[in-house]
Amino acid sequence: MDHIPEFPRFTVEAGKMGGQACIRGYRFSLEQLLSMIDSGMTSERIMEKFPFLEPDDISDAIRYAVREAKRSYYVALPA
Repeated sequence: MDHIPEFPRFTVEAGKMGGQACIRGYRFSLEQLLSMIDSGMTSERIMEKFPFLEPDDISDAIRYAVREAKRSYYVALPA
């Protein structure tokens, strides 16, 4: 089991979830969690629906998304 650098809560296993990043080894992907946050679900509702999740899972997911957004660059092309 590997971890995403700087994010030990996020694990990656070749044979699990197609190699997607998962939350602490569960079959629950980081993408699923970020999609729930993006859809407007509160942290409380997410943890109620998925009791194995912890507050740090959610805050680290947001921190991960921010880091990835900072790494993305877009070039405006002339119209």
